[in-house]
Amino acid sequence: MKTLVFTAILMGLSLPLSAQEGRVSIQQDPKIDELVKLYTEVSSKAGYYQIQVGFGNFQKAQNLKSQVDIDFPDWYSKIEFESPTYRVRLGRFKTKLEAERKYLEVRKKYPDAMLLKPSVESKS
Repeated sequence: MKTLVFTAILMGLSLPLSAQEGRVSIQQDPKIDELVKLYTEVSSKAGYYQIQVGFGNFQKAQNLKSQVDIDFPDWYSKIEFESPTYRVRLGRFKTKLEAERKYLEVRKKYPDAMLLKPSVESKS
């Protein structure tokens, strides 16, 4: 009996397995692609909340940015020139809640930091 069961299992495993091949065809309204493109465009132009850590001449701004990059290595930071000074800005926060939470973190290290609201870009 054991030999018969063993032989049946062996034959079953040795038979070639065949799978069915299938194809999926998706038809979607072309307007969906237009909406995705429009959403991407609007999202890329949306402003971000930022935290201004400090400002000064170019050298001071570079030194400050270097320190900020050490203190917050995973955050986006940049130097922007707004006449007559260079400003060090940190982060690109989409929501006010996220920005306020990060702002509290930054204030511990940089008490003069300021939370900046997103700038409204004019449409041309």
